Amino acid sequence: MALNQGDAYSAELRGIYKERRDVVVSALHKAGISCRVPDASFYIWSKVPKGFTSQEFVTRVLMQTGVVTTPGNGFGTPGEGYFRISLTVNTDLLKEAVLRITQL
Repeated sequence: MALNQGDAYSAELRGIYKERRDVVVSALHKAGISCRVPDASFYIWSKVPKGFTSQEFVTRVLMQTGVVTTPGNGFGTPGEGYFRISLTVNTDLLKEAVLRITQL
């Protein structure tokens, strides 16, 4: 079944993740937080604001907003200076999370 009817299901999932990606990227850019728009991913990698390490920033986000993000340094030295937002939760929850982050 998946081989014969998978295209429609895949297209639906791509649409969902594109919507989530666009919501997060738009909100971050409006708040002045730099991030790259991924072509195909369910994560957004964003630059940590100046004055913070990736660990310091995600800890601040968690403590002040209750939003869980991932520090880039958890992925090795090249990840320092970035944090990661997962797009695996529904759009409304992402909107709330990004709103909280951008109001810090």
